[in-house]
Amino acid sequence: MTAIDKIQALDLIERELILCLQSAGAALMELSKEKTSQKATETNVNQFLKSLSNVETKLSEQINYLTQVSTGQPHEGSGYASAKVLQMAWHRIQHVKSRIKDLEECKMRYIQANRMQSNRVGQNTSSSTAGVML
Repeated sequence: MTAIDKIQALDLIERELILCLQSAGAALMELSKEKTSQKATETNVNQFLKSLSNVETKLSEQINYLTQVSTGQPHEGSGYASAKVLQMAWHRIQHVKSRIKDLEECKMRYIQANRMQSNRVGQNTSSSTAGVML
């Protein structure tokens, strides 16, 4: 279904909802009269229930459609799934870059700590050797 078809389906649901409200209003108007007609009231109530059932069914179909489209399942004519996959891949790349940067920083700290330790060991060795020579 194209976007125009979906909009037309929503328009039909709206018209059915208007019919539903009109039937409810007519039933309430009939009940507010001093002399109510049971047949007219029942007709309006039955029309209301029928319209309400149609609205509920059609709205459920629309909600199910939107649920499928919004969860990333492939759908004809929808680029949402592809866009979602691209967005998720982008986030994964950013996460990997961040982790690599963290590992590089950790590596640099490790190298610096090893250099400092080897310099200390070298200084201690040269100072103890200098003390023996004296």
